[in-house]
Amino acid sequence: MNNIKLIRNVFGILAIFLFISCNSKKKEKEEALFKYEENWESLRNYKIPQWMKDAKFGIFIHWGPNSAAELHTDWYPRWMYLDSAHVDHVTGEKVNDIPHPASLYHKEKFGDPKTFGFKDIIPMWTMENFDAKAWVDLFKDAGAQYVVPVAEHHDGYAIYESSITPYNAVDMGPKRDVFKELTDEIKKQGLICGASSHLAFNWNFYTQKPHFDTGDPKYAALYAPPHEPYSPASAEWLADTWWPRTKEIIDKYQPDILWFDFYLDRPEFAPYHKKLAAYYYNSGLERDKDVVLQTKNLRYESYKPGTHMLDLERSKMDSLRTAYWQTDTSIGKNSWYYTKNWIPKSAEDLVADLMDIVSKNGCLLLNIGPRKDGIIPDDQKKTLLDIGAWLKVNGESVYGSKYYDVYGEGPTKTATGHLSEDKNQGFTQEDIRFTKNKGALYTTVLKAPTKDVHIKYLTDSKINIKSIKLLGSDAKIEFEQSAEGTIITLPKDVNLSYAWVFKIEM
Repeated sequence: MNNIKLIRNVFGILAIFLFISCNSKKKEKEEALFKYEENWESLRNYKIPQWMKDAKFGIFIHWGPNSAAELHTDWYPRWMYLDSAHVDHVTGEKVNDIPHPASLYHKEKFGDPKTFGFKDIIPMWTMENFDAKAWVDLFKDAGAQYVVPVAEHHDGYAIYESSITPYNAVDMGPKRDVFKELTDEIKKQGLICGASSHLAFNWNFYTQKPHFDTGDPKYAALYAPPHEPYSPASAEWLADTWWPRTKEIIDKYQPDILWFDFYLDRPEFAPYHKKLAAYYYNSGLERDKDVVLQTKNLRYESYKPGTHMLDLERSKMDSLRTAYWQTDTSIGKNSWYYTKNWIPKSAEDLVADLMDIVSKNGCLLLNIGPRKDGIIPDDQKKTLLDIGAWLKVNGESVYGSKYYDVYGEGPTKTATGHLSEDKNQGFTQEDIRFTKNKGALYTTVLKAPTKDVHIKYLTDSKINIKSIKLLGSDAKIEFEQSAEGTIITLPKDVNLSYAWVFKIEM
């Protein structure tokens, strides 16, 4: 009788095992067969991968022929042709009758833009001192987890080897695929590798007039085909230029993050929004990689909630957002590309911004602007290394962290809206941010304190504090908890840079 029971048990276990095994194989097969379709219902299956949520800090790189001008470099290819007026870049309406300083600078430095246009600046972007390994070594020392180099900007020049446009890095400029050299090294050193496309605005980036080289049809591959100013991008240009070049970046360089600038968010691009997401997400499935599409939805909803990752340019959130998001900004207050009059932000302010963003469930993509010869300027290097030194001490409050019940507290408001960062005031020691990681609560004082720290939210009815440690210090931390919050006594003889992070065990 016992033998019969034993046999029955064995068969029962085998049946359960076979059932689980078959279901598991069925699930694997279904996952293997899944492909995104070009509709919102299908694209809502997308989930931002955990590796993106854990990364928190990345490096953006604006490099290319713009930097060869060395002044007015952000939109130099556009501004150099504004010889009679300032023009609104969205509407095309005249703002005033004053020539842009870049147009006067260009005539003095290079000559008439009819004979020496932006096409003639491209060969000046030489990159002879570019060292991909040195760059990536620096990014790792800065504590970055991901890197997003610009693949092509509004100017229409491809920083990669392109089979579609002759205006590319292999045929003009460095005469080498510097984009591939860099992305190969990023991947080799284990960082997440992305690419950014700003090509959509190329259609209306340049002023096309007969007395400029931009009006000559033979340069249409760079300056866009001649068309009525500020008219919607033509279906032909989208099909023959923008989409093939976008696919080429995806297919040839396989970025894990694909970032898009504004102008993608316009009605004429609508036929490509779902097409792009499906194509890119499926390319990730083919190489067994969950990828990230970052777009802005600026003034036009290109992507439905849950189908992409939202990016905010030079702006932040004023509240906690449960859907993961990103701020992109530059170390340069006044520029993305290298310029001789670069005005830098301090590492102290950038660390405070990082913690403000992370506490609200976001990440920071911080831009650098290398010189035309491929050198990253010393002041930018120092800023990155200073941030990296802070992250070496305080990284456990950042990497892999999650948001808390509230993002924090404090008197300083965060400005919101496109390009709003210059409206922000500096943080104070009353501005406190929360993150949590592996059971601990991290409380960041955004400005190094000069007196006892009062955290109003952490009352004795909300949290039972067991102990508090100040990251980077061996000082014993005394605290008192009550219905009015938690007061941390300022420890003596502490020498820490920038924001202070208290690790709270509960």
